[in-house]
Amino acid sequence: MTVQPEPATAGAPGAIPPDDLAVAGVPVPAEAAAPTRPEAAVAAPDEVPAQQAGRMSHAEVIQALSGLMLGIFVTILASTIVSNALPRIIADLGGTQSVYTWVVTTELLSMTATVPLWGKMADLYSKKLLIQLSLSLFVVGSLIAGFAPNVTVLLISRIAQGVGAGGMGALAMIVMAAMIPPRELGRYSGIFGAVFGVATIAGPLIGGVLVDTSWLGWRWCFFIGVPFSLAAIALLQRTLHLPVVRRTVQIDWLGALLIMAGVCTLLIWSSLAGHHFAWGSWQTGAFVCGGVLLLALAVWTESRVAEPIIPLGIFRNRTVTLTVVASTLVGVALFGGTVFLSQYFQVSLGKSPTVAGLMSLPMILGLLVSSTVAGQLITRFGRWKAYLVAGSIVMTGGFLLLSTIDARTGVVRLAIYMVVLGVGVGMLMQNLVLAAQNDVPAAELGAATSTLTFFRSMGGAIGVSALGAVLTNRVTSLFVDHFGTSATGGGSAKVPDLETLPAPVLAVIRDIYGTATSDLFLVAAPIGFLAVLAVLFIKEKPLSTLTGEERRAREAADRS
Repeated sequence: MTVQPEPATAGAPGAIPPDDLAVAGVPVPAEAAAPTRPEAAVAAPDEVPAQQAGRMSHAEVIQALSGLMLGIFVTILASTIVSNALPRIIADLGGTQSVYTWVVTTELLSMTATVPLWGKMADLYSKKLLIQLSLSLFVVGSLIAGFAPNVTVLLISRIAQGVGAGGMGALAMIVMAAMIPPRELGRYSGIFGAVFGVATIAGPLIGGVLVDTSWLGWRWCFFIGVPFSLAAIALLQRTLHLPVVRRTVQIDWLGALLIMAGVCTLLIWSSLAGHHFAWGSWQTGAFVCGGVLLLALAVWTESRVAEPIIPLGIFRNRTVTLTVVASTLVGVALFGGTVFLSQYFQVSLGKSPTVAGLMSLPMILGLLVSSTVAGQLITRFGRWKAYLVAGSIVMTGGFLLLSTIDARTGVVRLAIYMVVLGVGVGMLMQNLVLAAQNDVPAAELGAATSTLTFFRSMGGAIGVSALGAVLTNRVTSLFVDHFGTSATGGGSAKVPDLETLPAPVLAVIRDIYGTATSDLFLVAAPIGFLAVLAVLFIKEKPLSTLTGEERRAREAADRS
């Protein structure tokens, strides 16, 4: 199959990722721009009539977005289904608490490490073909996971799923920005909100039902995404039509390899340190020095190649640098904390997988409402920084509230805390990408978007690894305190199968996981506060009313 190179395109805002949350890099789509309404803020100087610019009509954009939205739906659905099934999966396969973390981390790690490469290939090759390739990898990973006989095969399958999910998230953002101007993104954020909300809400519910249904079981949590992925591939073939222009292709494979190797080395260290070896051991020194050396070589390589994977020049832009810092911190705190909530619902509160799925609704509804309302207000008035500041503050408050939970926390109080967290995240995540895209030249839109996605995903992976290690150590130490060293087998305590435990032991284990989870959010809160400081220093600039392709054409005309 011949791949046709095409020019670089831009990106579009993103929101949470999942399993990983579980995971990282979900785009916030919007529709084609109609002329700005009279009651909105005065049009920016670069605004041109949509007809004159040859902008796609509303119906054309909806049609083009349909396949993208189905692909995004698949990746979110698969992630949220698995997150609710993980306690049962790990118990059935005989895994430990550390393995629980690695099932999440492996996908995040592979997704994070390959996002820059997907973004660069999108600048050079057919975006539609690349999206279909990413979905195909996701299908392969899902099938392997569904048939996994042990934890090792399951972890291998998560690598394929992560590479596919990373491609879907990064490429969808880049494609959408070519069609939609920043000023109009908020106006149509309800489209993404509906897809994200339905997939996120339906995932835990479907996953819970599958796990609780004896003749189906947790393996169908992986199989169920396969037909949706195949349908998305077919729909993209029919609906997504992008211009293809031939040009010389140069991919910095060495830089991509060094970036992936360096990131993977540091993430593996953050997962193993404190459990398999001490934080101050020689193994820590070897991992950290090796990871830093690989990343330093990557920076040296990127500064010398014609088409780097991550152009270092974009970090001279203050807004890009600050949004990268904020996105990384949000990923660390949010993904690292919330990915273990489903385990808390089931192990500590004693809820079934189906009920645990229902208990995730308050956070999702808070996120959906706040992101939609904030998007509408941003489009109407053209101001966006206030939502970043407010969102980061509310998010930090949500972490502090969740740091007070235990095995006896009431459902109503827990729901309120989760709504607070969801409202903060909804105002913050997608608008960080919007701020970065609005402040860079059109030629750097794709690089800025893929870079932001990369660091947000890396933050999520670091959060799941590091905070997962904190949870593992806390659970293990509490097990030792209550049951002695023999209960852990000299290592990490196994994720318990609650149905086999006597009542007195079950009560103690619920207290252990409740205490450990609250400690996790107590660690996440100061990380969230650092994100508040980062967004405070971002300078607000008027939103452009041109799509990425229109901006590119205007900048080319200005240079000539």
